[in-house]
Amino acid sequence: MSQQGYVAAPPYSQAQPGMGGYQGGFNPNPTQPHYGHYGGPPQAFNAPPPTGMMKAPVSSAAGMPPLPVSTQYNPNGQQNGAHAQRYPAPPAASAAAYGQPPQSPYNSMAPAAPPPAQQLTNQMGAMNLGNYAPGPMQSPLPPTSPMAQQPFQGPPPPAMGQQQMHPGVQSPHMSPQMSPLQSPMANMQMAGPPMAGPPMAGPPMAGPPMGGQQMGGQPMGGQQMGGQPMGGMGRPFPGPPPTGPGGFQQPGPGVAGPAGYPQQAGQFGGQMPGPQPGMPGAFPGAPGGLAGPPQKKLDPDSIPSTTQVIADDQAKQDGGVFSTNMRGQLPPLVTTDFTVQDQGNASPRFIRCTTYTLPCTQDLAKQCQVPLAAIIKPFARLPKNDTPLYVVNHGDAGPIRCNRCKAYMCPYMQFIDGGRRFQCGFCNCVNEVPANYFQHLDHMGRRVDFHERPELSLGSYEFTATLEYCKNNKPPNAPAYIFMIDVSYNNIKSGLVKLICDELKTLLDNLPREEGVESSAVKVGFVTYNKVLHFYNVKSALAQPQMMVVSDTAEMFVPLLDGFLVNYQDSKAVISNLLEQIPDMFADTNESETVFAPVIQAGVEAFKAAECSGKLFIFHSSIPTAEAPGKLKNRDDKKLVNTDKEKTLFQPQKGVYEQLSKDCVAQGCCVDLFLFPSQYVDLATLGDVPSHTGGSVYKYNNFQVEADGEHFLRDLRKDVQKSIGFDAIMRVRTSTGFRATEFFGAIHMNNTTDIEMAAVDCDKALTVELKHDDTLSEESGALIQCALLYTTISGQRRLRVHNLSLNCSNQLSELYKNCETDSLVNFFAKSAYRAILNQPLKSVREILVNQTAHMLACYRKNCASPSTAGQLILPDAMKVFPVYMNSLMKSSPLVGSTELSTDDRALHRLAVMAMGVEDTQLLLYPRLIPLHTLDVSIETLPTPVRCSEERLTDSGVFLLENGQAMFLWLGQACAPDIIQSLFNMPSLAHLQGTMCTLPEVDSPLSKRIRSIISDLLEKRPNSMKFQIVRQRDKPEMVFRQFLVEDKGLHGGASYMDFLCYVHREIRQLLT
Repeated sequence: MSQQGYVAAPPYSQAQPGMGGYQGGFNPNPTQPHYGHYGGPPQAFNAPPPTGMMKAPVSSAAGMPPLPVSTQYNPNGQQNGAHAQRYPAPPAASAAAYGQPPQSPYNSMAPAAPPPAQQLTNQMGAMNLGNYAPGPMQSPLPPTSPMAQQPFQGPPPPAMGQQQMHPGVQSPHMSPQMSPLQSPMANMQMAGPPMAGPPMAGPPMAGPPMGGQQMGGQPMGGQQMGGQPMGGMGRPFPGPPPTGPGGFQQPGPGVAGPAGYPQQAGQFGGQMPGPQPGMPGAFPGAPGGLAGPPQKKLDPDSIPSTTQVIADDQAKQDGGVFSTNMRGQLPPLVTTDFTVQDQGNASPRFIRCTTYTLPCTQDLAKQCQVPLAAIIKPFARLPKNDTPLYVVNHGDAGPIRCNRCKAYMCPYMQFIDGGRRFQCGFCNCVNEVPANYFQHLDHMGRRVDFHERPELSLGSYEFTATLEYCKNNKPPNAPAYIFMIDVSYNNIKSGLVKLICDELKTLLDNLPREEGVESSAVKVGFVTYNKVLHFYNVKSALAQPQMMVVSDTAEMFVPLLDGFLVNYQDSKAVISNLLEQIPDMFADTNESETVFAPVIQAGVEAFKAAECSGKLFIFHSSIPTAEAPGKLKNRDDKKLVNTDKEKTLFQPQKGVYEQLSKDCVAQGCCVDLFLFPSQYVDLATLGDVPSHTGGSVYKYNNFQVEADGEHFLRDLRKDVQKSIGFDAIMRVRTSTGFRATEFFGAIHMNNTTDIEMAAVDCDKALTVELKHDDTLSEESGALIQCALLYTTISGQRRLRVHNLSLNCSNQLSELYKNCETDSLVNFFAKSAYRAILNQPLKSVREILVNQTAHMLACYRKNCASPSTAGQLILPDAMKVFPVYMNSLMKSSPLVGSTELSTDDRALHRLAVMAMGVEDTQLLLYPRLIPLHTLDVSIETLPTPVRCSEERLTDSGVFLLENGQAMFLWLGQACAPDIIQSLFNMPSLAHLQGTMCTLPEVDSPLSKRIRSIISDLLEKRPNSMKFQIVRQRDKPEMVFRQFLVEDKGLHGGASYMDFLCYVHREIRQLLT
């Protein structure tokens, strides 16, 4: 794909004062410095003359002021997500935030260098795009540039002046025939190969710009798309020559409301500003306002496509081997299939970075604002072809370490003095080699045993830890799993308790175990609870289990030591007996109140008594209202949405739960919470302990065994069986010149360096922000070592070490060339989701857009080949970055909508905080697979299509998955033979109600699609709720919110609109 240029978006608001020294717009008098905050009082583009020409641009793109030092890398060391200062409060004057259907004209765009008059005439004539007329506009200000007086065909074009709008004025309706405004596209050229593509077209938007509506405008005849061309796109853009009538196209059918945007307050902030009354003049209302060739809809294929980028990377890698033998090597994308050969750097499955070339100085880092971060997934699952980690045992001596910085022996240690000493690659300290570790060097200066020692030749390996790495200097016991079941009225009545007990009878045979060991060392225990707790003695010697009740929930203790935590194989008969009895024991209960904090406390006490670590599986259904520590009240208040107090909805209740988290981490007690609520349960608080102990939260709203049982059981099976380490502590060491400063994940931090996790499993990742504290050198590069001390599932203490070496450069172009979009987005998602605990959502969204614009503007200014200001130029490695950022801003935690459940937003926030790069990638850009083109005879899946309504076809069948949910979408005109082979029914009309499984039909298509679905459900960390939706049925609305290139259901712009908005911000930064 080549670097892309883009189309006009709905008018967004103007930059606000505050960051850096940019001048706002085309004002002849320098205004106060502006930075691209969205939400300020907007500037307007003036009307083009009726002939459709535009005046010459006012200033040259050359000689721009230097990019400002913005807050991402400020000298006080404050950074993304950590401090309030990073997400400044928006200025009081702000009118409307980004993403709400706007009511104001465009901001002025940065001008291009004036070409010769004739060329300008041709260019502008070819590019006069219509805006989405939001209402009558003010008349132009007088021209400010000598270019404006040049002879043109038709009346002289006006200059673009700045017009201030008053916030909150409702704009009158405007008929679709009114002359269009000049849109920013007017001098937004595409850089790169000439675009023989269709123009940007579209109606004055009647309603939000959804996929499928168009923006009016002339064809982009001779424009070019610029920058270093992106791979594979040297050819002109495809597309037929424009046809159809001139002027605006009428809104399509089904678009309600006035011809401007309907006023929508309360989606992303207040109402959008309308035009300012009292300005002289207005647009001529004549229909034939546009001269020149007729317009046609913009081809969405002309903007960068995520699916194309993914397909290109897959083709380039082609399932091959990625060797980690080079420093700073950019790995394949997370979506690509490849095999890793560890040759001295950790596999990208364990560590990924936002860029593989760090800027040498803090100033460069500040200038580009690309966050420097590593996303570490220490226990990542390895595919069959990857070699499992070697375990190195140095006996009682323990692992070899640097005396000064305590880094572990790794490929970056340099042996000197004939092998008697080694120089640490991290702190340069010279250390003596212990006599028992000595080995001679070869003619290259490498140890003769280089290839026999994993710690000298590999990027990832494990050490057996000695007693000094164990608590109280004694070896740990094997961990335990305690199943804690809420037996209150709702859970008994729904059949949930019986479902759990039946499943555990078979599931406990599959407890995780070490490779090659017959049975699991994990012990198990059982608790049921409502207002009181019931502990069960399941000692193997008993004929029947015994129940003990603890009703004093204020002073929680475990009433039995012997017989509570047992080996499952030894006590199988008693446990089976117990699981049979539990549903009957509580069958007649009418107790609906529950406790929650004492349940976790009981688990911690049990682990303390048994001197082990472990995991609690808690199955809970309602807000804990019974009198006990941790009692909660309903604090869900929709009136707080879109106010500065909205952040309190995401904040957990302090006190009991905060202390519980600390107790759990100290004991190595991880909490996994399965919630089955029928109403608000204050998930922000209930999920607080799981989110600090390396646990997970699962939620099944209005649980019904028939509809949700299988989904829940798949989650439970994955959760019980996944590989995991307990009582973990991790440290990230770096070579001199930079260090780890911020940590995001399901973790607990007692100090600034030790990351504590009660448990860490194969799906949990933590994101580490890196900052300069000195200059880095291009020669020596930058090194990262992540060391994780943990207890294995069999009770052995181990150290897992991952090493990665990065390049350093004084050239910003190198940094941009080696960026990883998916990792950047993971970092931005986590830092934004942490920031919403302390900042208004509006400020957080503004920061995200500002930083996007700033990163791209810096690339444009310092790395791209010179081109006119109208060109939108993106770095090749970041060409789809805007689509992910826009999707992030439309995610439920960042969208202020009263229609979204507070608990669901809190759950989404907590889930993302612990996600790895592949999970955030899929969440923010779901896979949409056309199954009607499936060839059942071949193994490969059809290529996914872009996530937009435009890609759906009435006769199609599509599968959409995002890691949390999965949909099978059936078009209205779906072929009867497809319906017959999938459902054994003659037509779609025969499908009844909502279906959550595909029936087992004996047809090749049905078997193939069911196998695709089960493979995907198996592959993802969560089991994903599966739903079958028919086109234009009510449940389809849920499906549509996953089409992330379209306008958001609850607010938020389409991809194309966002791109234009960002482009305008970039131009503002560059003027």
